[in-house]
Amino acid sequence: MKRYILIFCLFLFSSAFAQTSINNYKYVIVPERFSFLKEADQYSLNSMTKQLLENKGFTVFFDNNELPAEIANNKCQVLSADVAEKSNMFTTKLTLTLKDCRGNIVFTSKVGTSREKDYNTGYNLALRDAFSSLDQVSYTYNGSNGNVNQTAAATTVVPTPSSVTVKPAAATVPPVTPVVQPATNQEGKTLYAQAIPNGYQLIDTTPKKVLTILKTSSENYFIASNDTVNGIVLKVNDEWFFEYYNNGKLVSEKLLVKF
Repeated sequence: MKRYILIFCLFLFSSAFAQTSINNYKYVIVPERFSFLKEADQYSLNSMTKQLLENKGFTVFFDNNELPAEIANNKCQVLSADVAEKSNMFTTKLTLTLKDCRGNIVFTSKVGTSREKDYNTGYNLALRDAFSSLDQVSYTYNGSNGNVNQTAAATTVVPTPSSVTVKPAAATVPPVTPVVQPATNQEGKTLYAQAIPNGYQLIDTTPKKVLTILKTSSENYFIASNDTVNGIVLKVNDEWFFEYYNNGKLVSEKLLVKF
């Protein structure tokens, strides 16, 4: 009995520690390619990781981006994100880890899984499943890690003055967010699901086919497509969303569907 109480206490302690730790960080760096992938942003996993971390409230950069001076000069203000794979023939398995500048693990997700055979869909679902454990941890940046980790950053060897090239500070220009035209343009409009082999076609009141959605191993996920994009339709908190990528950016459209 004492053993189970000890394990439970350790679990509570580790959960509280993770929550406190991630609150110390505002920035996260995501690699352009995870080690188990053959090419940069394969299956859009790196872009999706960046987007999901931004949805959580972090400010996220790819490792090949130019970093603001605030963190370029002190990497101990930044967490490094990584996704590891331990899949087998039948199941895709992904785990998210967040590490500090010393390589210490600040957060590890549960193993996200998917039995979907299509690679794009399977990796997508497994990554979202892994992120569901991060969603259960409250995150609010408390601004404390800049002071805590400044000592560690100060140990960096400073080059001699002769080797230093002084560059004028570049003016900070706010990024311009392009206007993304919705792929369905059905916001606030009801779509009706008509059964087809292996799924449904969603039609409007015209009637016009807006999307084709195909069943997966999960009743709340569908592989979706129309004449312009491919993506997924998924159910979140009793609401349906069509998600896809447009120029490397994850787009999520809310749908009103009657089955």
